[in-house]
Amino acid sequence: MLVNRKTSFRENLPLSDYGPDENLNDNADIDWVNKDWVRWLLRGCALVSVMSVSMNTPATFQYVPALEYLTFVLDLVVTFLFTAEMIAKIHIRGILKGDVPYLKDRWCQFDCFMVICLWASVILQVFELTRVVQSYSYWSILRCMRPLILIRVFRVFLKFSLPKNRINSIFKRSYQQIYNVTIFFLFFMSLYGILGVQFFGELKFHCVRDNVTNTSEITVYDLAIPDTYCSPNDQPGYHCPAPMKCMSIDIPKNNRGFNGFDELPTSFFTVYEAASQEGWVFLMYRAMDSLESGVAIVYFISLIFLLAWLVKNIFIAVIIESFAEIRVQFQQMWGSRGTDTDSDSSQVIQQEGSTWRMVIQDENKPQGLAPPIFQQILRSSAFHAIILLMVLASAIAEASLSFDHETKDPNNTMDLFYYIEVFFTLLFDLEAVFKIWCLGLRGYWRRSLHKFELCLVIGTSLHIIPGWYRTELTYFQVLRVVRLIKASPMLEDFCYKIFGPGKKLGSIVLFTISLLIIASSISLQLFCSIRDFDNFETFPRAFMSMFQILTQEGWTDVVAQALERAKDNTIIFYLIRTYFLLYHQFVSVIVISLFVAVILDNLELDEDIKQLKQLKATEQSADESESLPFRLKIFERFPNRPQMVKIHKLSGDFNVAEIRESFMRQFSTPQLDLIMDTDDSGEEGQSFLKCPPVSLVKSPTVGTRSGGHVEKQLAVAAVIRESNQHKLMGGGSGQMVNNGPKSLLSQQYHLRMDRRSMRGSRPGSLKLGHQKENGDITHLMMGAHGGSHYQSGAGGGISGIHRTDDFDLKMIQQRKQQAEIKRNQLQDDLRENHPFFDTPLFAVGRESPIRKVCQVIVNAKYNYMLRDPVTGKELHSGYKRILPLWVRKLFGLVTYLDWIMIMVTLMSCISMFFETPHRRLTNTPELKYAEYIFVFSMSLEMGLKIMAHGLFFTPKAVIKDVSGVLEVFIYIVSVIFLCWQPEKVPPLEGAHMLMILRCLRPLRIFILVPHMRKVVYELVRGFKEILLVSVLLIVLMFVFATFGVHLLGGKLARCNDASVIERSKCVGTFRSPMFVTRMKVKLGPNDTRPGFMVPRVWANPHNFNFDNIGNAMLALFEVLSLEGWLEVRDVIIERVRPMDSLYVHVFVFIGYMIGLTLFVGVVIANYSENKGTALLTVDQRRWMDLKGRIKLAQPQHTPPRPDSRGLTSFMYDITQHKMFGKLTVVLILANCLLLAVPWREDKPEAVFLATVSAIFTILFLFEVIMKMIALTPAGYWTSRRNRLDMFATLFGIIWIFIHFGVQFSQHHKEVHRMSYMMGSCVIILRFFTILGKHATLKMLFQTVMMSVFKSFFIITGMFFLMLFYAYTGVLLFGNVKYGYDLGRHANFKTTAHAIALLFRIVTGEDWNKIMHDCMVWKPFCTYREGNSFWETNCGNTMASRMFFFSFYVIITYIVLNLLVAIIMENFSLFYSNEEDALLSHSDIRQFQATWNIVDVNRKGVIPVNRVKYLLRLLKGRLEVDLEKEKLLFKHMCYELERMHNGGDVTFHDVISMLSNRSVDIRKSLQMEELLARQELEEAIEEEVAKQTIRNWLDKCLKRIRAKNHSNLISNLRAMNEPLFTVTELATSTADSSEESVREEPAGPAQPRARKKGTVELNPPNIHIEPAPPMSKSPNMRRYLTPQLSDASLREKERMGLKKKSSRLSSTGKTLGAGLSLGLLGDGVGDGNGESSCLTGHQVSSDVNSWWVEMMTNLEDKSQ
Repeated sequence: MLVNRKTSFRENLPLSDYGPDENLNDNADIDWVNKDWVRWLLRGCALVSVMSVSMNTPATFQYVPALEYLTFVLDLVVTFLFTAEMIAKIHIRGILKGDVPYLKDRWCQFDCFMVICLWASVILQVFELTRVVQSYSYWSILRCMRPLILIRVFRVFLKFSLPKNRINSIFKRSYQQIYNVTIFFLFFMSLYGILGVQFFGELKFHCVRDNVTNTSEITVYDLAIPDTYCSPNDQPGYHCPAPMKCMSIDIPKNNRGFNGFDELPTSFFTVYEAASQEGWVFLMYRAMDSLESGVAIVYFISLIFLLAWLVKNIFIAVIIESFAEIRVQFQQMWGSRGTDTDSDSSQVIQQEGSTWRMVIQDENKPQGLAPPIFQQILRSSAFHAIILLMVLASAIAEASLSFDHETKDPNNTMDLFYYIEVFFTLLFDLEAVFKIWCLGLRGYWRRSLHKFELCLVIGTSLHIIPGWYRTELTYFQVLRVVRLIKASPMLEDFCYKIFGPGKKLGSIVLFTISLLIIASSISLQLFCSIRDFDNFETFPRAFMSMFQILTQEGWTDVVAQALERAKDNTIIFYLIRTYFLLYHQFVSVIVISLFVAVILDNLELDEDIKQLKQLKATEQSADESESLPFRLKIFERFPNRPQMVKIHKLSGDFNVAEIRESFMRQFSTPQLDLIMDTDDSGEEGQSFLKCPPVSLVKSPTVGTRSGGHVEKQLAVAAVIRESNQHKLMGGGSGQMVNNGPKSLLSQQYHLRMDRRSMRGSRPGSLKLGHQKENGDITHLMMGAHGGSHYQSGAGGGISGIHRTDDFDLKMIQQRKQQAEIKRNQLQDDLRENHPFFDTPLFAVGRESPIRKVCQVIVNAKYNYMLRDPVTGKELHSGYKRILPLWVRKLFGLVTYLDWIMIMVTLMSCISMFFETPHRRLTNTPELKYAEYIFVFSMSLEMGLKIMAHGLFFTPKAVIKDVSGVLEVFIYIVSVIFLCWQPEKVPPLEGAHMLMILRCLRPLRIFILVPHMRKVVYELVRGFKEILLVSVLLIVLMFVFATFGVHLLGGKLARCNDASVIERSKCVGTFRSPMFVTRMKVKLGPNDTRPGFMVPRVWANPHNFNFDNIGNAMLALFEVLSLEGWLEVRDVIIERVRPMDSLYVHVFVFIGYMIGLTLFVGVVIANYSENKGTALLTVDQRRWMDLKGRIKLAQPQHTPPRPDSRGLTSFMYDITQHKMFGKLTVVLILANCLLLAVPWREDKPEAVFLATVSAIFTILFLFEVIMKMIALTPAGYWTSRRNRLDMFATLFGIIWIFIHFGVQFSQHHKEVHRMSYMMGSCVIILRFFTILGKHATLKMLFQTVMMSVFKSFFIITGMFFLMLFYAYTGVLLFGNVKYGYDLGRHANFKTTAHAIALLFRIVTGEDWNKIMHDCMVWKPFCTYREGNSFWETNCGNTMASRMFFFSFYVIITYIVLNLLVAIIMENFSLFYSNEEDALLSHSDIRQFQATWNIVDVNRKGVIPVNRVKYLLRLLKGRLEVDLEKEKLLFKHMCYELERMHNGGDVTFHDVISMLSNRSVDIRKSLQMEELLARQELEEAIEEEVAKQTIRNWLDKCLKRIRAKNHSNLISNLRAMNEPLFTVTELATSTADSSEESVREEPAGPAQPRARKKGTVELNPPNIHIEPAPPMSKSPNMRRYLTPQLSDASLREKERMGLKKKSSRLSSTGKTLGAGLSLGLLGDGVGDGNGESSCLTGHQVSSDVNSWWVEMMTNLEDKSQ
């Protein structure tokens, strides 16, 4: 995954200083500039300047007039100091000339700009003091850049341990990635903005009173309460009830609101608001009421899913990837996390009884004054246990405090809890004194834990002072509970792991706070001139507003208020929109992502630990597979009763004893009559043939060694030496970078050859070294190294210790196989010794025909393979080739029976979808029939599965895991409910609970679909980490809840009449105003706001209070979800103190920025671990990403440029030019801008816009024609992008004819509307073509689509989980009365409404308010004992909390974060650093271009003999030098030849081969893959070496043959007269022809007929001609053989040669030596296919013996 990336780091690199260069000073007169105190003074001045500009607002001066002069003085002093610094630096450096001139340094430019801003601020304040400029004026914008001076305080820390060019490269690439993702995000926002304008347009129809005629002067009393949108006439949507009507309200746009879909800019802003998941649901409700609800639902849900859940999460992937690039450099600044903070405490192993534990050894520490017995007490476990129990008792006492605003005065603090607190405070004070007495002050202060305890002691001692009790010092009291974390070592280790070094998380927190301060000060100066704008009057208000936007809760309200105040000023209006959008985008996708990146970095393992864990996981999997589950082990507790047989019908005088049936099965024949002697004589036993004993490979025996001092030094020395050797060989964790002229293929080839030259062990062995008793390996060296010896010495006494332990990967594989064999052997033994083993229900026999039939039915499954995986033969099935692969895989996903049950379960879920509290199973026959069908089908399924596999005590039992238990539970519940069918169902009683359990039925899909079951298992396997995070958040909430009870308990109760302050006056009734509309509608002349009379009540807020620990925890859980925290903040400010609102801000910051990001980090880490990527090293992860990129890469389909110079080549040059593509994109964007306003038939501008769009369509038609001329129609059609362009163009041409035909004829209004809708669809379809024209957008779109594809089962699982909650919600809250947020749109009346409401809750839209509405109870609702749940409109408090809490946590915190993990995983496929040694996108594109040249048919397949031309054409990092790397070239050609036995190779075959050859397999490949790859390459090298030796031997034998042949001819000439003349082709001619074959294209490769270990013998190329005239030419050769002119004679001679081939000898002394061995070409596949081949079976051994003999002779000669 992305978090596994890490830049290779080497030590002793110079620091790259990104701070200012402050050491350039050659002038002694102004040496003060470089003084440390001057630098600290200027940093302090920067802080003073920020504080001054934060106080410089008109409202602040009105509150404190003296600040107006104080800020002026401070600004003047600061300005003079910074001006003096600037002048001094200019004097030193020079302005524009010199070595480092002032204005050419970026930091100096920044300082100069800040000085200019300071002088502008000072001059402006002078005018304000003299009242030349009014207080509230827009001139204050000149101060808005002053807060940036805070950067001067922190820029000194910008130093990295990497070369500056490397850091610049990282920053540049990260910036480019963020820019690309931003463009991608803007693309989809523009798309949805255009769709919103065309779908919805101006939504102006509202329900008004019947007597309204003038809608431009409408009042509040003319609207419905609440204001309701509607649809006019009979169109789809909401229709107003009588006596109201639906009318269009003609009021100014700004009075209607600042969001909507009126035009593209407003729609764009609205889409962004919806993508932030804030307020989107109310926009959807508005669109559902105004138009067809289905369109609105699909539009907004797809918007949330695509923009909020997918596209925006790509930003997280970019930030994490960029952070991972430089996190190693930050590691030195933050500190290492490899050691405990208490580094002074050494730990040793100490035995206590029968156990061993790690204890802290304090022998070398200064001891206190206490006697040894007290020292021993301090170190004892009992003492620490007692202290932890006291902490627990203190926490319980603190949490027991509660308030009742009616009976208890919150200001009375001197109660029982005060004296309890005094007791615990004194107790812990004594503990601190005792530890100081025992350890001494210095020894006590050394441990960070003691520092924390001392702070608590001092704080709580001050807290018990009566005047300070239950004040802000209560924090020290409640923080004692944090000490309980020490009680759980697992929780303590987890905390240390996720938080890591304090500087790391502290740096991010400091960065966030600084960002908030700068943004608040900038916003303050931008908007402080707007009158009556409370949010930015003072710095505290501005800080709260910017923090509110950071949390994304109610940020649209802040923007709306600002726009409302500035709607009269157009410049400020659009400035506000742009500013807040940019700020929200930055903090929501970048700042939050930084916290996630830090958490993921802390959860990351080191590279060496990953490799060790890979080995240990492999060993563990081998060991675990040996054991049987407990349900089968139970048979081992019973005595053995093996099945016996009795043999008769055998002649003999002796009786034969009974023999084990398993033994006799080995010798059984059909003639023998075996009678089973078993308890169950009526059933036939199953025959099992035992395998012969397998010799198990014994694991190497590992001895134990004591952990003495010498052994420690030896281990450390070995690790250091191995690390140094690893760095020298591999150069760190990064791959080899191409720094020279060699390509990647050449570099990796030489690297492998060098390693093989150093190897001494057999192939496949991995040198790992000594393995300890706990599984740790002290020596790890990946690769095939062997035979290396390590010598280590410690002191002078020990040396020469050899480490020769080889940890063979094959051994691990064999152990896995042996474990599986052992497991099967155990089952076979149990099957033999226990007759009831593997017998379903202990009654059905193992070989029962009924069981076999059931097994056939249960196991029947669709085979989607086209070839037999064992034999490789093609399976004859015509329809399989018609269906796509993904369809065939989908059919073969589960068995036929499971597919049937999936369909039945889905049909049952659909029937349950229509159930409501009033349409139930008992009163609706259709639903009852569906229930009968489901229960009957499941009964049949369960019966078949139990008969086939058994219920529990069988190997493949139905109940073998939790899924089987759930399946049986669902079945039992369904059967019971169908049999019962209760008519009376009281709420939350037996029948009602049974109906709720019946809602578990959709979860059965998880059981039937393996991929969805795998998702659940992955979540469950990571449950421990999720549980630990939940515990931490609970502790956090407990601390703040306890503090909230002490600080706010009983203080939030107020009268519901805001005008009444005293409790005694809170009596009677008052008129409560009602909310009507968000529009700015005026009241009538004599009207007051609508309202109703309510009684005055002194009570807490409706949704929350802090009167006890339970209510406080509930309130803080809602605040933790960022829902309702603004209401809590405002109530605390209004009813207690503004200062106390800091409590909520701190909790939100810690809980949201740190706590909730833990869920994201833990879920992502668990996902990667379960996917097997968590333990991958950096290079292994990059290799996985490369394989994914190669899989997605496809060959180009662009034909080459025509050779002619006619019209075709001219058009080709034009269409392939970059400017042509850019011009096309510009035209598309211009065409899309026509949709900036709605195309409606009643709009006059619609006709003009449609006409312009038709002109654009004609231009695009010309584009298509030009490309067809350039590429030819066939070449044009091969590209999918061109096909989409042509489809959009043809669709547009059809629309032009339809549109203008409709315009010039009389048609209904609906026809015109459909014409305009079709035209807008043409433009939107054209807008999609931009993705194919931009490489980055295409890449990111592939990321999103791949994420959707991979998350299909997660999304489906989330839907079925929501379906379960929807069914449950209908049963629990389907009849609850409407409340504040539970209303016409948001309710549980039906399952459809429930699903829509649950989707809203997933996004967090006011889920807490809906929960409180579902908690309504009498007397606010109707409830009578004994009534059924559909007869009452009350809710339930406990059921509501459990329902909403569980749903929100599971879906929002866990399931949605899986989408983030999937996006991060897929984004890494497309994230490529050009500096990496792995293939980048440019390398792949270069290969695509080269493939496009060779693949002339554009089919993605080429003959194997054409591969060598492809390899010769490759350039860049994949280039192969044929002169220097001829052997590598042969290896690659042969690898592709043997891939498909000489058949055609595909695009992915070749690029996969190149990728394997271009990486360091020792680092990139995992162990199993590494072993397989090494064996393949060694086999290729061996085979190529054999062919090379054979070719060389063939040439040698050919020369011997020629020599012997000539001697034979000369002898025969002397003995016989020449009868025939035979002319033989010269050897040189054959050789030259062979070389020519190597250069000319070869025909289709012939299948290999030669077997391994044999040599092909080709007959000599003899050309026989008639005897020429007699000549004395010396070149004429004469043979005493007949002329083979007849074909039959020639065939006989060939057959004779074949028979004699077995007697050939390599000595060359016989006549057979005259035969020529067929020459294999130097290039693979270049053999002469026309000559017949002779196979000599003994030639291979003869060649080997000859080779050994020749080598021996050479050695003798050399000696």
